[in-house]
Amino acid sequence: MTHPFLDLAPLGAAQFASIEDRVARLLRTEQDVVIMQGEALLPLEGAIRGTAGPGTTALNVITGPYGQTFGNWLRDCGATVIDLAVPFHTAVTAERIAAAFEEHPAIDFVSLVHAEAATGNTNPVAGIGEVVRRHGALLYLDAVASVGAEPVLPDAWGVDLCVIGAQKAMGGPAGVSAVSVSERAWARMAANPQAPRRSYLSLLDWKERWIDGGRKVLLHAPAQLEMLALEACVERIEADGLDAVMGRHRAAAAATRAGARALGGGLEPYVHADHEAAPVATTLRSPSGVAASELVARALSSDPVLPLAAGGGAPAEEMIRVNHYGVDATRGAVRASLAALGAALGERGLAVDVAGALRAAEEAFNRTMNARGTGA
Repeated sequence: MTHPFLDLAPLGAAQFASIEDRVARLLRTEQDVVIMQGEALLPLEGAIRGTAGPGTTALNVITGPYGQTFGNWLRDCGATVIDLAVPFHTAVTAERIAAAFEEHPAIDFVSLVHAEAATGNTNPVAGIGEVVRRHGALLYLDAVASVGAEPVLPDAWGVDLCVIGAQKAMGGPAGVSAVSVSERAWARMAANPQAPRRSYLSLLDWKERWIDGGRKVLLHAPAQLEMLALEACVERIEADGLDAVMGRHRAAAAATRAGARALGGGLEPYVHADHEAAPVATTLRSPSGVAASELVARALSSDPVLPLAAGGGAPAEEMIRVNHYGVDATRGAVRASLAALGAALGERGLAVDVAGALRAAEEAFNRTMNARGTGA
């Protein structure tokens, strides 16, 4: 018996390295890019454990659940952690980062999530990067959700550790991920006696045994199917053009927000300001007295493949996520989601205008696409 997923020729070091190079071009970075053989939590944790220790003073920005996780890892490493939490319906600002440095001048590490798919906000990394560079701190960025939906530019923004995953806006596999590492970050790791070594979490192993060796011998057998899927998804982005892919995500987000406002029934965008809303996914606040999980369940009963989910964590009862990323960054996915949510609200006896919502969504989608010159 044969199967296209089985009996493949082994993935060699040269092809592995070529995929890393393509990911580096996607990020427009000259930094070393390491593809790690696991979901993005692997390099996210590995990068923190590699660079943080008892001598680290970390500013940990919390705009969603992942920021909370990073703070836990940093404390576990022995770092002194200063949490900067902002309401999940908004984003942090460069001014707040600057104020934190003024209050705590010992800060030498900043951890930040670019786009929080879980809460629907996105943070202004370019401006934050300027502040962090001015104070000489390392900048660690979770760009797992944002890559492919909005610009991710480690070099231009001064990001020292930029972690990405392919499973959201890139439309690729979840089983591999990547991190770009600056020379400053490598030096911090090399000087950190607590940095993982001879460990699956170790970035230093990849540096010393893979990069410094000329990328000729892999550390271990690669996750072949996931690597091939990553290569395929990067090829698809290259063929479509990254600007076009990002344009579709922006348009889907604009359409969802406009449609939700026009729909009525008490549904509204969870992130208040449009410029603070992530293109990768849109969060909506359910009407008062209506559980988000119940509304999503009703909507999915009409079409189980709609990109809808109830929120998780603290805002679970009031947050609805429209996951218009990857293959669902389309006007069709947005229209179907709005129509299903409108029907579910109508079943609850709430007054909605589905036709008006679809019209507003269509206008916003077209306006956004045309403004960026990406076509309809």
